[in-house]
Amino acid sequence: MEFSLEHLQPKERASFALRSLYETAGCRKYHMGRFEEYSLYQENRSFLSSEQVITFTDLDGRLLALKPDVTLSIAKTAQPAPGETLRYYYHENVYRPSAESHTFKEISQMGLELLGAVGEAEVQQAVCLAAQSLAALGAEWVLEVSHMGYLFGLFDALGVPEAARAQLLEKLRQKNAHELRAAALAAGLGETAADALCGVLELSGSYAATLSKAAALCRNPAMTAAVAELTALAPTLGQAGGSIRLDLTLAGEMEYYNGLVFQGYLKALPRPLLKGGRYDLLLQKFTPGAGAIGFAVYLDELDRLTAMPPVQHQDTGKVMLNVALPKGRLGDKVYNLLAGIGYGCPEDYNATRKLVVENPAAGIRYFLVKPSDVAIYVEHGAADVGIVGKDILTEAAADVYELLDTGLGKCRMCVAAPADYKDDPSRPVRVATKFVNIAKSYYASMGRDIDIIKLNGSIELAPILGLSDVIVDIVETGTTLRENGLKVVTEFMPISARFIANKASYQFKHAEMDTMLEKLRAELQNKEEAK
Repeated sequence: MEFSLEHLQPKERASFALRSLYETAGCRKYHMGRFEEYSLYQENRSFLSSEQVITFTDLDGRLLALKPDVTLSIAKTAQPAPGETLRYYYHENVYRPSAESHTFKEISQMGLELLGAVGEAEVQQAVCLAAQSLAALGAEWVLEVSHMGYLFGLFDALGVPEAARAQLLEKLRQKNAHELRAAALAAGLGETAADALCGVLELSGSYAATLSKAAALCRNPAMTAAVAELTALAPTLGQAGGSIRLDLTLAGEMEYYNGLVFQGYLKALPRPLLKGGRYDLLLQKFTPGAGAIGFAVYLDELDRLTAMPPVQHQDTGKVMLNVALPKGRLGDKVYNLLAGIGYGCPEDYNATRKLVVENPAAGIRYFLVKPSDVAIYVEHGAADVGIVGKDILTEAAADVYELLDTGLGKCRMCVAAPADYKDDPSRPVRVATKFVNIAKSYYASMGRDIDIIKLNGSIELAPILGLSDVIVDIVETGTTLRENGLKVVTEFMPISARFIANKASYQFKHAEMDTMLEKLRAELQNKEEAK
């Protein structure tokens, strides 16, 4: 029987295509063992996506680890000579903790690294190969580009304290305008500086138009140099053939990336397939004065292309926005708002048992889900956007864009206790809650030991029966607390409904999402003014 690549799985076909691409570009294959001395990761923890590593002791008594990262091993052993540029590609497995399964996961990666003398030509080659990697996978793609130098330059110009930078970068990654401004003010920035920082959220869109906006906002040589590098890259990217977006809210890890950063998306995949950037700081720990740029392609993500759900295959002749709508009062409020601005459906979803209702003419499809599941549906790409309470969003730690605070369903997260409660610092606090991660984070910020008691309902009963000292729960009016002899000890997180989006969906449906957001903001503003 004649062999055909069509008989292979998508990630197997991709590995052949990418290998051919990288070898044609003059890159040599770099092969390494599965194990590395644990001390390498212990000494370079800040460069890892997670500090959790699988370790074991070998027959000689050495503490080894299953590789959680390929780039770190290459950076350690490559050792380019002065003026030399090493070009490597690899096809390796790494082992990282999975937030979804709460176990370690074997992840198949192909990647490319340029190390040593890395100038403009090498940067352009690396980014061009990233775009060609996406094009070789045979589906509609988007390459999103940013520059850490621009963001660091802006931070310096605005006088952002070092201690606040990581949090502000996180808010930028989330496109979280409402909390970015609050965090900037809390960090000691003035109103004007906070406005300038929030202005970065507008630097997202087509490459040429966004680059022009970014150039006009430069405040120092670091920002100007970043714009110059992005400008030099424009002709190369213009010939790439796919969709190239410049989005300066795309921020890599502060300790890892120091210049250009980029991510690649394939249509129908829920998360980036390709990630990369410039990482001189890492390589210079092993080879002083050297530069480096590279990227990794996460081949396992391609398995999802053969597992698309039936609802996503329906051709309506129009781009459809898939909305995860929470069942209950909040969902009803949100649906009425959206229906009022042109996103209604012919059938009343409350009068049917259907869990999917749609209006192809309006380009809208609603999935009716439990409120606690909205963030999961959006993060995993089953829905493009959703409306979810900040409590659920924080507890799930979902990796999504948080595009709008609707102001609906306002309440607050509180610590509550019996009226006569006094804290005993000689022992851990017993905390009853269904928001385990939120409670842990709050008490960790205080340096207080706790014992968590996970409950799913009637949380107020726990301290009454002596099951816990305090509770961490949502409080709206406080009536339930008062009627059960409890009081609010501390309010520590305001809660309201947020409009969230899947990061990959946003790359392909940003025009539709932005239109919906613009109409929703206007409607919410009108209702606020009418009060």
